[in-house]
Amino acid sequence: MNMRMLMEWIHTQDIVARIAITDGMAEAAVSKLVGAGHEVDLNPDTLSGFDAVVIRSATKMTAEAIAAAPSLQLIGRAGVGVDNIDLDAATNAGILVCNTPGSSTQSVVELTIGHLLASTRHIPSADRDLRSGKWTKKSLKGTELSGKRIGFIGYGRIAQGVGRVARAIGMELHAYDPYLPEDIALEQQCTLHANVNDLFKICTHICIHCNLTDETHHLVNSETLGMMPGVGADGIACGNHLVSCARGGIVNENDVLSALENGTLSSCALDVFEVEPVGNSPLLQHVNFHGTPHIGAATFEAQARIGFEMANLLIEFFAGQTPKSVVNRTVLE
Repeated sequence: MNMRMLMEWIHTQDIVARIAITDGMAEAAVSKLVGAGHEVDLNPDTLSGFDAVVIRSATKMTAEAIAAAPSLQLIGRAGVGVDNIDLDAATNAGILVCNTPGSSTQSVVELTIGHLLASTRHIPSADRDLRSGKWTKKSLKGTELSGKRIGFIGYGRIAQGVGRVARAIGMELHAYDPYLPEDIALEQQCTLHANVNDLFKICTHICIHCNLTDETHHLVNSETLGMMPGVGADGIACGNHLVSCARGGIVNENDVLSALENGTLSSCALDVFEVEPVGNSPLLQHVNFHGTPHIGAATFEAQARIGFEMANLLIEFFAGQTPKSVVNRTVLE
């Protein structure tokens, strides 16, 4: 049964729930929802009258948006971060907020590794030079990741995935994560640090994998960047490198630009920005910066997993089951 036939069929059945999907979803996942008896609207003009909404990063569920949708029972975040949802407003309204924490992990892991390799081997600069007719082989001597210390700010699922690859390459793992059980770090052969400054002081490569909170806003700034050693554990002057595929706002982009200009940072690669779309930031023009437009989860595989995880979550919820990935569990109390 194709999508059009499913939509026609659902209108002849009793509707289980009305679900709005604002930022797109894999077609097979939508079909699964419709096949389970739900009415699905992929382009709603308003959220009023819907029982659930599925969003990605583009839709902002502010307190005003939540108040304007009094029938909502569940907000589904197709992805990990929920900083675009007013959790207090949702909780006060008795609305469950759920995400899909594991579906995009591998995709973000691979993008992070890609940015690390591109940074240390000057791949973006080499490509730009070639396209402009320059053969700059002599000036593009890079450094190896092997033998260097990589520091993770946040050491959850994605960071641990990056850590496994980095360790296989030959990197030494360090992390700052006040919420991580020590036994996980020991299992991963990762050294935990009591404060973030100690991480910057010892690591030449820093990867961001934490949430954006009041505590982490502009955590990466001129002061912390200035602590980085520039020399690897193997004694090679490899410079300092920063990668973030987490959330915009953790990195102070003005401070990063200054650090690139004065040589404190050798490279910076960002997939996320404080303001998105990023516009004409001067950071984008620096030769030692390269970026991507928030594509960490933008693989066919991740989108298929995210769609099916969210579809299953919604089907279970409207069948009377409690989703496993509830973010604001106080609603259930």
